[in-house]
Formats: sequence, structure tokens, C-alpha cells
Amino acid sequence: MLRSDYSTWRCGRHELSLSRPRIMGILNVTPDSFSDGGENLDTKAAIKRGLQMLDEGADIIDVGGESTRPGATPVSPEEEAERIVPVVRALVEAGAIVSVDTRHAQVAKMCLRLGASIINDVSGFTDPQMVAAVAESDCGCVIMCDNEFRGNESRKSVVLESSNPRRRAPEPRQLPPVRRRFTLPEEAPIMRSIMGFLGDQARTLQRSGVAHDRICVDPGPGFNKTTDEDVVIQRAMRKLDSMGYVLMQAVSRKRFVGATCGVEEAAERDAATIGMTVAAIEAGARVLRVHNVAQVAQAINAYWAVAKKDPRQGFIAIGSNVGDRMGYLASACKAINEIPLTCVVSVSQAYETEPAYGIATPVANAVVEIKTELHPLVLMDQLLAVEDELDRVRSAETAGFGPRTIDCDLVWIEDEQHAGPKLTLPHPRLGERDFVLVPMEDLMHDPVRFLSHAGVTILPPEERVGHVLSELGVVEWE
Repeated sequence: MLRSDYSTWRCGRHELSLSRPRIMGILNVTPDSFSDGGENLDTKAAIKRGLQMLDEGADIIDVGGESTRPGATPVSPEEEAERIVPVVRALVEAGAIVSVDTRHAQVAKMCLRLGASIINDVSGFTDPQMVAAVAESDCGCVIMCDNEFRGNESRKSVVLESSNPRRRAPEPRQLPPVRRRFTLPEEAPIMRSIMGFLGDQARTLQRSGVAHDRICVDPGPGFNKTTDEDVVIQRAMRKLDSMGYVLMQAVSRKRFVGATCGVEEAAERDAATIGMTVAAIEAGARVLRVHNVAQVAQAINAYWAVAKKDPRQGFIAIGSNVGDRMGYLASACKAINEIPLTCVVSVSQAYETEPAYGIATPVANAVVEIKTELHPLVLMDQLLAVEDELDRVRSAETAGFGPRTIDCDLVWIEDEQHAGPKLTLPHPRLGERDFVLVPMEDLMHDPVRFLSHAGVTILPPEERVGHVLSELGVVEWE
């Protein structure tokens, strides 16, 4: 399908489609972060929270071990690594796209070796060692603009000019105080400075060998900027999007957000954060770094559903080995077709297949091709409701592989990859399931080639499980 927005952010082994907004969940493994300091300092608590955010709708988990709040005590690379390495390792093993929020090159290198996919550098890759670290990998890179580092670069140039006896920097001219006549400062000089820094650092990365589609830019709201400056920058997000790089918005719970809505406590600024997030999406931002993943995901899913036409192709494997198996398959297709913002495009024939994964009896299997505009996690909830409607009984002893009236497995959605306890896309066992791959041949010419192109490893027929035994006929569901 030809999409209106086909850009991707290449992050290590992941290619993250930006055809819809992506959520980066903030996981601070620190005792002193401004909003959630200490909540996830314990390694087990941090891992649990990271997995929870995946189920809430996070596409990326951003792990940080050093607070960047004003007045925070700097942390050594060794202490930072001690905090975050076990968390990064566990989340990578769970299949998550992991970002590391660090300004230390040695920490970045360590986490990249563990499988982290993104380096989020608050110093904007002003350290040549950090540039070298990401250039040696294929990770995604977030360039953040902190006025402190931008100011350091400016001061360096002044010192260099002053050291030249033939060209001394002019003495600063004292201007008389001017009464404010406008609510906000002029946009042009602020954006010229921000965009100039981000553009310079992006070109520095590109000259070192980092591809354009690996780079994301973040104007750095709250980092040594006044509230008025931050508001100006948020209003000008479309100009930042015009730079042509992936654009991040990271305003979550910031002080200036509270100033615009009169909320003092950082943890109570989520509603205001959502308002600014929706505005940023309209201006072109596609990566949203937030604390409250569940609420932001809920808001974005609702906004996207009514603001954008975004149908996606998907495949659902359905199976039954109890009672009227063909009847249950037909009922499942009807119920799937009634899911909001979703329709059934076609249904394969039903096939008798060998039992697999400890199931005791042969199974009637089919594959349903759909179009849907729901977020995959929302669609997964709807499919679980279909199973409940058709009296699916789940048992902890059989781990989901016992007798079932119906089983609805979401195996693939266009432009989607996800990992988490609740849902993994593409389905992690898709490439080994004969009872899915053979029915898919009824729906497309060459499913093996199609899925391989989408990054799914397909086993040869003799190595698969749940082999097809016979045809059971058409699923009469309409």
C-alpha cells in the first residue's frame, strides 16, 4: 500500500515507521529526576516499569541514569552504567527498542554492545568521542539542543577570535533597558540559533558516517531556556520539521508546561503535556518522549482515529479444536468484521492441521486478512474480547495452548513492530507455523516472500510445526 507518510527512523536492527506518531517512554533509573526520581532506582522495579510501558503503548523505552534537572549532581560514567546496564540488557532481551539517555561516550558504547538501538545525547553530540561511538554503530541518534552546550560553542569561537592579535572580538555594547511591548520574544533569532545548532550537529554526524535517516532532532525544551523561549519554539515546530530530520517533542511535565496552565506539581502536568503533544503532532513531530505513556497513548489513539485516514493491512490467524470448529471460525470472522475501524477483507479456506505446542487434538485453522485503523494494542484487546464472546477458556497450566473454542492471533500489521508481554509484532512464531503460512497462500501469491521482505524469518516446510493435513472448505461467515 502506498502511504502518504512513508518515512522511517533507522535505529540499529529496527526500522521504525513514522507513518503514525511513536511514543518514547521515559524510564529514569535515578534517585533525583524532577518528576519521578527514585521510583525506578531499583533494577527490578525499573525493568517491570519498562515492560509495563510497552503494554501501555510505548514504541521505545528511553533509559536514563543521570538526572538532567536544574541543580542535579553530575554522575560518573561508572555509576551511570551501574544503574542502567542491567535494565538495558533485560529490555533488549525482551525485544524492546531501547534508547539510552546519556552524555558519556563510554556508557553509550557499553549499551550499544548490549543491543540498545538509540543514543539520546543531551549534549547534542558536541563530544567527539560520542560522535565516534555512534559512527561505529548503526544506532539511531537524538541530537538535543541544550543552551548550555550551544553557549559553550559560541564562547569557544569568541575566545579563538580574541586570541588572534590581528582580530580582537569587539567589546560588548551595553544596551539601555527596554520595556516589553510584546508577550513573547521575537521568533526569528531564537529559531535561527536552535536550528543552526541542530543542523550543525547533524552535519557533524553525517560527515562521520551517520546516515540521514538515523538522525532525530530535539529542540530541548526546558534546558537552559526561559518559558517564553520554550513557547516560541513549540509554536515554531513546523519550521523544525522542515529541516528534514525525524522530529522529537519532549515537553513532558516540564516547568514551562506548568507555567502555561498554572500547575505547580510536575506529576500533575500530564493533561497539559497531552495538549502540547497533539499540537506538536500536527506540526510534524513523530517521536513523543513522555512519562505517562498510558494517558498519552490513549489521547493519541483517539486523536489519530478521528483526524487521519490511516487504514492498514493485517492478518489474524484463527483456530478451533473444540465443538463446532467451522462454526466457531465463522463466528470469529463475523465478530472481527464488527470491530470498530476494522473490516474483514478476505478469509482463507479452513485447514485441518496437526496439533502443536502441546495441544492434544487436530485444529481447524484459517487466516483472516483485515484492514484496520486501530492501534495494534487496541485491536489486540478487541480480539481478546472476541475470544471471550465465543467462550474461550484459558488455563494457566496450559499457558494458552489448551483446548479452545477459538484462538485469535494477531500475527502481522503493516508498518508495525512491537515487543511486550501483551503483544509482539510480527508474531514471534509466525515463521515456523505451517498452519498460518499455508492458509496465507489463499490470500496472496507468495506469503514467504512477502513476510521475508517484512523481516520475518521463514523456516522451510519440513522444519515447521502444525503441518496442514487436509482442506476443510470455505469458512461461511458472510
